[in-house]
Amino acid sequence: MKRWSVLAGAMTAAAATVAVLGTKPTSEWYRRLDKPRWQPPPRAFPLVWTPLYVAIGWAGGRALAAASREHRAGSYASVLGADLVLNAGWCWAFFTAESSSAGMATIAALDLANLELIRRTWRHDRVAAIALLPYLAWTGFATALNAAIWRRN
Repeated sequence: MKRWSVLAGAMTAAAATVAVLGTKPTSEWYRRLDKPRWQPPPRAFPLVWTPLYVAIGWAGGRALAAASREHRAGSYASVLGADLVLNAGWCWAFFTAESSSAGMATIAALDLANLELIRRTWRHDRVAAIALLPYLAWTGFATALNAAIWRRN
Protein backbone atom coordinates (compact mmCIF):
# COMPACT_ATOMS: atom_id res chain seq x y z
CA MET A 1 0.00 0.00 0.00
CA LYS A 2 2.77 2.41 0.93
CA ARG A 3 4.50 2.42 -2.45
CA TRP A 4 1.18 3.10 -4.20
CA SER A 5 0.46 5.97 -1.82
CA VAL A 6 3.90 7.41 -2.55
CA LEU A 7 3.36 7.10 -6.29
CA ALA A 8 -0.09 8.71 -6.19
CA GLY A 9 1.19 11.41 -3.85
CA ALA A 10 4.15 12.16 -6.11
CA MET A 11 1.94 12.32 -9.21
CA THR A 12 -0.48 14.65 -7.45
CA ALA A 13 2.27 16.86 -6.03
CA ALA A 14 3.85 17.15 -9.48
CA ALA A 15 0.51 18.17 -11.00
CA ALA A 16 -0.09 20.71 -8.23
CA THR A 17 3.38 22.20 -8.76
CA VAL A 18 2.92 22.47 -12.52
CA ALA A 19 -0.53 24.00 -11.97
CA VAL A 20 0.84 26.63 -9.59
CA LEU A 21 3.58 27.54 -12.05
CA GLY A 22 0.99 28.09 -14.78
CA THR A 23 -1.48 30.06 -12.68
CA LYS A 24 -1.24 33.84 -13.01
CA PRO A 25 -4.25 35.47 -11.31
CA THR A 26 -2.40 38.77 -10.96
CA SER A 27 -1.61 39.09 -14.66
CA GLU A 28 -2.88 42.15 -16.48
CA TRP A 29 -4.81 39.92 -18.89
CA TYR A 30 -6.68 38.19 -16.09
CA ARG A 31 -7.37 41.36 -14.13
CA ARG A 32 -8.91 42.97 -17.25
CA LEU A 33 -11.35 40.11 -17.85
CA ASP A 34 -15.02 40.69 -17.12
CA LYS A 35 -15.72 38.09 -14.42
CA PRO A 36 -19.03 37.18 -12.78
CA ARG A 37 -19.84 38.45 -9.30
CA TRP A 38 -20.00 34.92 -7.97
CA GLN A 39 -16.32 34.29 -8.65
CA PRO A 40 -14.57 33.45 -5.37
CA PRO A 41 -11.80 35.78 -4.21
CA PRO A 42 -8.28 34.76 -5.28
CA ARG A 43 -7.33 33.71 -1.72
CA ALA A 44 -10.06 31.03 -1.82
CA PHE A 45 -8.37 28.97 -4.52
CA PRO A 46 -5.40 27.65 -2.52
CA LEU A 47 -7.75 27.04 0.41
CA VAL A 48 -9.88 24.81 -1.82
CA TRP A 49 -7.17 23.20 -3.94
CA THR A 50 -4.91 22.12 -1.09
CA PRO A 51 -7.41 19.67 0.46
CA LEU A 52 -8.56 18.60 -3.02
CA TYR A 53 -5.01 17.65 -4.00
CA VAL A 54 -4.60 15.81 -0.68
CA ALA A 55 -7.82 13.89 -1.41
CA ILE A 56 -6.71 13.07 -4.96
CA GLY A 57 -3.36 11.72 -3.72
CA TRP A 58 -4.97 9.76 -0.87
CA ALA A 59 -7.73 8.30 -3.05
CA GLY A 60 -5.29 7.56 -5.84
CA GLY A 61 -3.02 5.65 -3.46
CA ARG A 62 -5.89 3.55 -2.12
CA ALA A 63 -7.21 2.80 -5.59
CA LEU A 64 -3.74 1.97 -6.94
CA ALA A 65 -3.18 -0.47 -4.09
CA ALA A 66 -6.52 -2.13 -4.77
CA ALA A 67 -5.89 -2.16 -8.53
CA SER A 68 -2.48 -3.78 -7.99
CA ARG A 69 -4.15 -6.77 -6.34
CA GLU A 70 -6.06 -7.24 -9.61
CA HIS A 71 -2.94 -6.60 -11.72
CA ARG A 72 -4.48 -3.38 -13.03
CA ALA A 73 -2.30 -0.78 -11.34
CA GLY A 74 -0.74 0.34 -14.64
CA SER A 75 -4.12 0.98 -16.21
CA TYR A 76 -5.36 2.90 -13.18
CA ALA A 77 -2.13 4.91 -12.93
CA SER A 78 -2.59 5.91 -16.58
CA VAL A 79 -6.10 7.21 -15.93
CA LEU A 80 -4.97 9.06 -12.81
CA GLY A 81 -1.99 10.51 -14.68
CA ALA A 82 -4.09 11.67 -17.62
CA ASP A 83 -6.51 13.35 -15.23
CA LEU A 84 -3.69 15.15 -13.44
CA VAL A 85 -2.11 16.27 -16.73
CA LEU A 86 -5.42 17.85 -17.73
CA ASN A 87 -5.77 19.33 -14.25
CA ALA A 88 -2.42 21.12 -14.46
CA GLY A 89 -2.86 21.78 -18.17
CA TRP A 90 -5.94 23.91 -17.56
CA CYS A 91 -3.84 26.51 -15.71
CA TRP A 92 -1.48 26.75 -18.64
CA ALA A 93 -4.27 26.79 -21.24
CA PHE A 94 -6.22 29.49 -19.42
CA PHE A 95 -3.67 31.69 -17.64
CA THR A 96 -0.38 31.20 -19.48
CA ALA A 97 -1.94 31.08 -22.95
CA GLU A 98 -4.34 33.82 -21.86
CA SER A 99 -7.21 32.01 -23.51
CA SER A 100 -10.58 31.39 -21.94
CA SER A 101 -11.52 29.27 -24.97
CA ALA A 102 -8.43 27.02 -24.58
CA GLY A 103 -9.29 26.84 -20.89
CA MET A 104 -12.83 25.84 -21.78
CA ALA A 105 -11.66 23.03 -24.06
CA THR A 106 -9.20 21.79 -21.45
CA ILE A 107 -11.64 21.87 -18.55
CA ALA A 108 -14.28 20.07 -20.63
CA ALA A 109 -11.74 17.29 -21.21
CA LEU A 110 -10.87 17.38 -17.49
CA ASP A 111 -14.54 16.96 -16.57
CA LEU A 112 -14.71 13.82 -18.72
CA ALA A 113 -11.43 12.57 -17.26
CA ASN A 114 -12.77 13.15 -13.74
CA LEU A 115 -15.84 11.06 -14.49
CA GLU A 116 -13.66 8.25 -15.84
CA LEU A 117 -11.30 8.51 -12.86
CA ILE A 118 -14.19 8.23 -10.43
CA ARG A 119 -15.71 5.35 -12.39
CA ARG A 120 -12.41 3.46 -12.33
CA THR A 121 -11.78 4.33 -8.70
CA TRP A 122 -15.25 3.06 -7.76
CA ARG A 123 -14.39 -0.25 -9.37
CA HIS A 124 -11.34 -0.64 -7.10
CA ASP A 125 -12.20 1.25 -3.89
CA ARG A 126 -15.56 2.88 -3.21
CA VAL A 127 -14.32 4.91 -0.25
CA ALA A 128 -11.61 6.41 -2.46
CA ALA A 129 -14.18 7.17 -5.18
CA ILE A 130 -16.37 9.01 -2.69
CA ALA A 131 -13.33 11.03 -1.58
CA LEU A 132 -12.99 12.27 -5.19
CA LEU A 133 -16.52 13.69 -5.36
CA PRO A 134 -15.55 17.14 -4.00
CA TYR A 135 -12.92 17.32 -6.77
CA LEU A 136 -15.63 16.62 -9.34
CA ALA A 137 -17.89 19.24 -7.76
CA TRP A 138 -15.17 21.90 -7.70
CA THR A 139 -14.13 21.31 -11.30
CA GLY A 140 -17.81 21.49 -12.26
CA PHE A 141 -17.95 24.89 -10.58
CA ALA A 142 -14.69 25.88 -12.30
CA THR A 143 -16.21 24.84 -15.63
CA ALA A 144 -19.18 27.13 -15.03
CA LEU A 145 -16.83 29.95 -14.06
CA ASN A 146 -14.62 29.42 -17.12
CA ALA A 147 -17.72 29.34 -19.33
CA ALA A 148 -19.01 32.59 -17.81
CA ILE A 149 -15.66 34.30 -18.38
CA TRP A 150 -15.51 32.97 -21.94
CA ARG A 151 -19.04 34.27 -22.71
CA ARG A 152 -18.38 37.70 -21.15
CA ASN A 153 -15.12 38.26 -22.99
